[in-house]
Amino acid sequence: MEKGFATALAPNPPTKKGTARVALVDLKESDRSLLTECFRQFAIETVALAAQSLDRLRQEKFEACVLKLAPGAEAVMDAARSSPSNSRLVLYGVGGSAQQAMRFSKYGINAMFEEPLERPAVLKLVRGTHLLVLHEFRRYARVPIMTEVTVVIADGRRLSASSVDISSGGMSLKSSEDIPKGSNVEVSFSLLTLPRVIVRGVVTWKKSRSFGVRFDAEDERRRRVKQWIDAYLESV
Repeated sequence: MEKGFATALAPNPPTKKGTARVALVDLKESDRSLLTECFRQFAIETVALAAQSLDRLRQEKFEACVLKLAPGAEAVMDAARSSPSNSRLVLYGVGGSAQQAMRFSKYGINAMFEEPLERPAVLKLVRGTHLLVLHEFRRYARVPIMTEVTVVIADGRRLSASSVDISSGGMSLKSSEDIPKGSNVEVSFSLLTLPRVIVRGVVTWKKSRSFGVRFDAEDERRRRVKQWIDAYLESV
């Protein structure tokens, strides 16, 4: 155990009613300090927890959780997602790639901090997701979430991708495979409580290793995506 870590795990004083809290699970002191500084800029408090403190994730209310995607991470995520009060918390992974996050896709990781943690990148990610932590997202918002996506192009080619965010109208994805702008596609994915759904769409933008799909407005199956997003935003 790092020097000073025991002190960091001492009971925290009661927080003000309504204060958003983020659990920092089993992170080294330098990473905790950086994350605390960045979340504080958006009036979000952080609480240091040991990986063994699963009861706190089951019993206390947290708006988000940051943990390293390493051995033991699955038990932490399961404790959070199985808790009635924390099942929809914003889940941040600390790691190096989307592939690491896909190993835990059933837990619905929302975003990834790349290692080593650097202040500009951490602050950018916190800024981009803090409204969800603060329960201030609106229904038009794109919900950041990482899950495995199968993309079938009109010519029959299949490729694997990972989602970056999703809205009722479409989704952003990452993939090492090339897909032309304007391609007609079908995307297949699942989201936590949403069983696998297939929706038609079209690739509307393309960048290096990422692209965007707009769902077909005539495809009735996208209603299931909208219903899931509405329920997700109402519960966080």
